[in-house]
Amino acid sequence: MEGSTINVDCPYISVMKELLRTTDPTIIAFASALLQGEDIDCFPLDVNMSVLEGGIGIFPRRLMVHDDDHTAATRVLRDNGIPTGLPK
Repeated sequence: MEGSTINVDCPYISVMKELLRTTDPTIIAFASALLQGEDIDCFPLDVNMSVLEGGIGIFPRRLMVHDDDHTAATRVLRDNGIPTGLPK
């Protein structure tokens, strides 16, 4: 299964699926801008991990999208040459 899914039993939190995993914060920013341009909501996780790692960038950051948007979001990344960094 590609990526992970966060499923929370809460009526106002959607089911999110991992779209992208990278240690490069510029890729997260670029991918977020591309997705927003396609009206696909996304949510970056682990963006404050630099506090724990001392700013050396060893922990990957993740970009999450709604489960219903995952296929379209994957296509946007693939069309723009952004590797997801996820196991196949």
